[in-house]
Amino acid sequence: MCDQKTIINGVKQTMTQGVLPFKYEEEKSQTGITALASLPVYLDLAKVIGLSKSIQKHLKIRENSQGWTDPQMVLSLVLLNLAGGDCVEDLKILEADEGFCEILRKSEMQGLKRKVRRALERRWRKEKKRSVPSPSAAFRYLSEFHDTEQEKTRDQTKIKAFIPRPNDHLKGLVQINKDMCAGLNTVNPKKTATLDMDATLIESSKQNARYCYKGFKSYQPLNTWWYEQGVILHTEFRDGNVPAGFEQLRVFKKSLDCLPENVEKIKLRSDTAGYQHDLLKYCETGESERFGRIEFAIGCDVTRSFKIAVAQVPDSEWQPIYKDKNGKRMKTGSEWAEVCFVPNELCHSKNAPEYRYLAKRQLLEEQSPLPGMEDPKLPLPFPTMQMVEKRYKVFGVVTNIGYEEMNGEDLIHWLHERCGKSEEVHAVMKDDLAGGKLPSADFGENAAWWWIMILALNLNVMMKKLALDPSMEATRMKRIRFSIINIPGRIIKRSRNLFLRLSKGHPSYVVLVEARKRIAMLNGVWEPSG
Repeated sequence: MCDQKTIINGVKQTMTQGVLPFKYEEEKSQTGITALASLPVYLDLAKVIGLSKSIQKHLKIRENSQGWTDPQMVLSLVLLNLAGGDCVEDLKILEADEGFCEILRKSEMQGLKRKVRRALERRWRKEKKRSVPSPSAAFRYLSEFHDTEQEKTRDQTKIKAFIPRPNDHLKGLVQINKDMCAGLNTVNPKKTATLDMDATLIESSKQNARYCYKGFKSYQPLNTWWYEQGVILHTEFRDGNVPAGFEQLRVFKKSLDCLPENVEKIKLRSDTAGYQHDLLKYCETGESERFGRIEFAIGCDVTRSFKIAVAQVPDSEWQPIYKDKNGKRMKTGSEWAEVCFVPNELCHSKNAPEYRYLAKRQLLEEQSPLPGMEDPKLPLPFPTMQMVEKRYKVFGVVTNIGYEEMNGEDLIHWLHERCGKSEEVHAVMKDDLAGGKLPSADFGENAAWWWIMILALNLNVMMKKLALDPSMEATRMKRIRFSIINIPGRIIKRSRNLFLRLSKGHPSYVVLVEARKRIAMLNGVWEPSG
């Protein structure tokens, strides 16, 4: 055991620090050691994509103030997300990493003219000692995104679903993300954007949080994910009591406004929350001036009238759904069929759009009962119906994609592609990054925290797509941290340069050097939108 001498009541006593033969001691001087040896590579990427310039352009909170600038504030919170911090207080841990802070200080001044460097130094009345903002400074900064007038409107209105109007600062975060997406589509161009819209619940005990449909307090942001690029194109932070489909057309239009100029075609996928007839009509009739008609596949409500139409489908018209497993085509146990169905909402107009409806069914007897649902009299958490003395789980789809363009089985597979991926992205937001732990009882502060988490998420996606080995593109954030970010290193100063030294033979050394080379090649190619 490792012993330690301690004076208690004037008497020296030997105390054991632990049961194993080692003990912790504090360095007697700053050593330049960092536990985040690879986090500076994200500073490289942020520099090349002009993230600081975009923040400076679209956020004016600290423009004429003393102390921390807008880029310093936002980048510190982005880096906090990437490093694994999940609350504002974790900025203290980031500040305690002397080696990383040394690189951060050096990086902030790199390439700046002397006049600009002097102006940054004059923002501080006293000598600047910190490298990242303190938690109290970060809280004050986040409070600028909250609009108290909107909260007064919330209290006055009797409307259950209320979405506070974002102030100019929150709109600035939208524009920053738009710049990032535009730059990504410049170096990795995609002419088609398949947009997956989905909401996620963030459980919260905050005083002002509202109860969601599942019965607990939460917030429920509505996210638009760009499938081809793997980034969040747009998000709208919402209270937990706001239904996912509430004003979805308005959010969809905002998402379209965030797309880069070189995108030519749009496709939309959504669950039943997107089954809004104003949204379907907008897509089918080509009301978008820029994109015209938009193809979609959306889950439809399994209403009583829809069940009647499904029951009229002859058993011979139900076709099996297959999946590929180890190169073989195997039945999944589910079947699909075209359904002749016109919803009541469209019956009153001769000029109403016509859509294609499909149904998917799965025999319940082939499934094991859900935990707690063994009693056949209990209601199931999904639509069911009786057909030919058999009970089926039923799922509906509405689309404007024609028969000749995509058969029913392929269309159902295409729609279901969004399911697993959107759930994975939501898990990354809330578990791997800081989206699952909101900092405040004020709506605007939480909305800003969520948006900054999105910037960190998309920056990491760009790192995997543009700088890391292609084999790492599907790697989860926690794996990226373990294998790349959270590795030890020592900062060495020599000839006015900084050297970040890793342990000999560390497998991440080659990965990091190659990543920096790829990032350097992007310099001058990256063209964010104006």
